Amino acid sequence: MAEVITMPRLSDTMTEGKVAKWHKKVGDKVKEGDILAEIETDKAVQDFESEVEGTLLYVGVEEGGAAAVDSVLAIIGNEGEDISGLTGGAAAPSAGSEENKSEEQPKAEAQAAAEPAAAEVPAGVEVITMPRLSDTMTEGKVAKWHKNVGDTVKEGDLLAEIETDKAVQDFESEFNGVLLKQGVEEGGAAPVDSVLAIIGPAGTDVSSVGTSKAAGQTSEKPAEQKAEAKTEEKAVPAASSSSSDRVAISPLAKKMAQDKGVDINSVQGSGENGRIVKKDIENYQPSQAKPAASAAAAGAAAQVAVNFVQGEDTETPNSQVRNIIAKRLAESKFSAPHYYLMVEINMDKAIEARKEINSLPDTKISFNDMIIKATAIALRKHPQVNSSWAGDKIIHRGNINVGVAVAIPDGLVVPVLKNTDQMSYTQISASVKDMASRAKNKGLKANEMEGSTFSISNLGMFGIETFTSIINQPNSAILSVGAIIEKPIVKNGQIVVGNTMKLSLACDHRVVDGATGAEFLQTLRTYLENPLTLLL
Repeated sequence: MAEVITMPRLSDTMTEGKVAKWHKKVGDKVKEGDILAEIETDKAVQDFESEVEGTLLYVGVEEGGAAAVDSVLAIIGNEGEDISGLTGGAAAPSAGSEENKSEEQPKAEAQAAAEPAAAEVPAGVEVITMPRLSDTMTEGKVAKWHKNVGDTVKEGDLLAEIETDKAVQDFESEFNGVLLKQGVEEGGAAPVDSVLAIIGPAGTDVSSVGTSKAAGQTSEKPAEQKAEAKTEEKAVPAASSSSSDRVAISPLAKKMAQDKGVDINSVQGSGENGRIVKKDIENYQPSQAKPAASAAAAGAAAQVAVNFVQGEDTETPNSQVRNIIAKRLAESKFSAPHYYLMVEINMDKAIEARKEINSLPDTKISFNDMIIKATAIALRKHPQVNSSWAGDKIIHRGNINVGVAVAIPDGLVVPVLKNTDQMSYTQISASVKDMASRAKNKGLKANEMEGSTFSISNLGMFGIETFTSIINQPNSAILSVGAIIEKPIVKNGQIVVGNTMKLSLACDHRVVDGATGAEFLQTLRTYLENPLTLLL
């Protein structure tokens, strides 16, 4: 007997779901545990597995379409089974994904409006819309076109580089044909789901194509692109780098790398054409990490140089990144009650420990790496600091993901080291160098800057002795690291020359009380002043 699968409620606040991608099509055999579809909620894209076996007889929501929770998503049953009695009353609310979002227009009117739009798209022509490449993205900016009008485009070709509110990401074509139209000029911005490009047979007249209705007819492909952008860990090259710098990796190896926190840019692939496969991740050793930029890359990057002209005012248009940074920092500063705790650390033993570690073969770590490691271990003992405010509750995070602030010409980004407490010094060092280098070239994926539970900002390399930072939401604290200063200190009743470093902890008082923050800093001081305690 056929089973009706309804749109699941995958989060507390979810009222409708969007099918980012179908993994099964009508007529396919489905087994229990098979991934049926990828469902986009109000928070993330999640795999939806089948709990029944049979044949997929009916799809209630088209790919790229949305439907209310508990509406018909699919029907699974025996091949050839009559399901007319199940679809008769369910098809209307579930199949028309976009028409049903608005209750202000009758269904007939919505269908009538859609028919002329479909007629505007000639046969074989595909309308590519601006993809939503992050949860908070409302518009995208074309940083660079890699194809010009008239160029032949193949599936998988790099079409353009899209600047979101978080990063610059490669956008690949999913179609074969000729680029007939660019909907957004290079350097221009457009809202999500507006026309980005049109691909089709050479010589096709697309002058009438480009209305919002026409674009809506092919919205499922950008939705699929969005799902891939959230899940894939491919490295993104800088705007000036060649496509050969991109990482080739199998889906299974990619998932294993994500689970293990392995940086795929430091893995040598053994598959065809250097493709990373399962065994490469299984056999990965941290010593394989590629050398990258200097340790100072973790925080050093100046804003875009501005030429001074006496008596002449100039303007620099804000990038998407800077606009979002300004919005988020203002929200954090004015919504979270900040307070600050400061402590001075004796770094003599840390300096000696670093010298010994760096004397080992193929090993070179920075003080910043040591601070990140010590912070992650300290968060284990003080989980309240690794928590987030969520209105009527506090969320205590189950993973320790440390975000490391990196200055870029457009402002500041925070790439995230997933499961930092489980990483070695060499893994931390390699990951920080790699992500800091790619951040400056706008080469980070959006998912590499999501999921932080605590953040660190280090201006010590600029000689800044002490400073305070604004909390990176939804974190409840951020650590500011100053320079190591050689100065007289009192030790065992004697004045001697010592090396000290000042730390400042900004806390959200809604989550972290003063005593809790002080205890965390006390633990962190112990780890840095006595590095061997990290091994206990």
